[in-house]
Amino acid sequence: MNDSAAPDNAEAPATGEYQVLARKYRPSTFSGLIGQDAMVKTLTNAFAANRLHHAFVMTGVRGVGKTSTARIIARALNCIGPDGTGGPTTEPCGVCEHCVAIAGDRHVDVLEMDAASNTGVDNIRELIDGVRYRPASARYKVYIIDEVHMLSKSAFNALLKTLEEPPEHVIFIFATTEIRKVPITVLSRCQRFDLRRVPTELLVTHFADICKKEGAEISDGALHIIARAADGSVRDGLSLLDQAIAHSDGAIGEDRVRDMLGLADRTRTFDLLESVLRGEIAQALSELQSQYKDGADPASVIEDMLDLVHWLTRIKIQPESADAPEVPENERTKGKEISGSLRMPILTRAWQILLKGLSEVNVAPSPLAAAEMILVRLTYAAELPTPGDAVKALQDGDPAATGASSSSSPSTGNGGARASAGGGRTVAEGSPARAPAADPVPGPQARSFPNFEAVAVLAGELREGLLQSFLENQVRIVTFEPGRIEFSADGGADRDTVQRLKGFLEEHSGISWGVALARESNALTIAELRARHAEKARSDAGEHPLVRAVLDQFPGAVVEEVRHVARVPVEAATEPAPDPDLSSDEDDI
Repeated sequence: MNDSAAPDNAEAPATGEYQVLARKYRPSTFSGLIGQDAMVKTLTNAFAANRLHHAFVMTGVRGVGKTSTARIIARALNCIGPDGTGGPTTEPCGVCEHCVAIAGDRHVDVLEMDAASNTGVDNIRELIDGVRYRPASARYKVYIIDEVHMLSKSAFNALLKTLEEPPEHVIFIFATTEIRKVPITVLSRCQRFDLRRVPTELLVTHFADICKKEGAEISDGALHIIARAADGSVRDGLSLLDQAIAHSDGAIGEDRVRDMLGLADRTRTFDLLESVLRGEIAQALSELQSQYKDGADPASVIEDMLDLVHWLTRIKIQPESADAPEVPENERTKGKEISGSLRMPILTRAWQILLKGLSEVNVAPSPLAAAEMILVRLTYAAELPTPGDAVKALQDGDPAATGASSSSSPSTGNGGARASAGGGRTVAEGSPARAPAADPVPGPQARSFPNFEAVAVLAGELREGLLQSFLENQVRIVTFEPGRIEFSADGGADRDTVQRLKGFLEEHSGISWGVALARESNALTIAELRARHAEKARSDAGEHPLVRAVLDQFPGAVVEEVRHVARVPVEAATEPAPDPDLSSDEDDI
């Protein structure tokens, strides 16, 4: 599938006229399409079995071969071979009258229409009017509509009936980059092919073959840069390769290509990211300024850092990613070293900051200033503990650990800071030890909750009826300890209720609380516990000799309720009685 570098002789320009690589090496046969093996196999089998659909739709990103495939199908359907006796074939001869005319875009029976310029229903009606006439000279009439998603709703509706039941001599081929904008009524009448992005390694091989035919000397690293910039598009890659050949008057190296594309050296991107994560903001800003003066676009620098963070994250999850054949040895070694010294929360936080910052760079009046502020933000964020570290510090009763590093300043020199592999914090060498922050002093209303029932009782005392009802009748506790509660809720718990509970606990305890929802729990609710205790109390009371004698004396009588009354000394009888206590051991009936 790599022989697509053979130029299409039918489209050869006149002597002395230059033809761009994207046109010169446009594939003219199915074997010339690269990276689309599934589609080629399907079409080859369909031609062999004579099971061709009357309508096709090709979708995919720009430059992967949609229109080229449509033209190849038109040739394959109408090719008659060099001797004029051939039939439909997957290997068009390229020399018969139909192949030559289609390649030159002048065949009367192959009509190619740009839907972006012909969006109206009148254009489609004109096309439909010609459908009923048989081909003038070819075997099939082929209608190729590029960017079909640009047609208006009325134009699509006008096309539907003809598309569903076209004459046997008509084939429709649609191409689009926005398949979701094509009505489902149209898609259901077509055979769909999704053309994939061409892999980087396949593009590198393809471009190297073309450079050899063009007599251009280019390094492997430069080819990889062009292939990555092409983002899976053959046409985009060939346009960049054309530009690189014209940009250089000799051998084409990585530096020339990077200058042409406005990209930073990959090694310098490693250095920039390391400086930021070590807290060396002055050195990071100097490196950014240096790359900017060398022609690197600020947005491209941020994109390169994003790409690097993503790659480091993949190495952490899939270590074998670093050993891919397209990765240079120096990047492989450095990537493994950096990835091993950073934790996943640090990388994910860097990704979020850079991703948000990229949009800021694209809209800022000064992209360089915006990029500098992103690096400053990322440097200070690298010193902050991760959310997991902060929660752990609170649970361990060490709130100072959550704020100590955030109060420090990044290093403003070229050294003197060292990245911690654990939490991503930086410690300035030789700086005096910082005194730990004092524990927050609870306010006058701060309370301690010995158990979960105490929370429900307080909610009742404060007339928080809805919250009290939720806590007593729906909540099933999994874990309850100072600063943390985990529970499941019968019927589920909405976000507002969870936030109300969190706010209630923090307001009355004076500490931060973590509230987590579990899927299910076998624990009893407070209401169920109270009902169980009440039943046991009635059962125990019924076994008391005195109570049993009363029940025997009055047949049909039952113990309805057991009240718990606290015993007080006689001398304290004039004092106010304490609140009822469910834990009292005295049962009065």
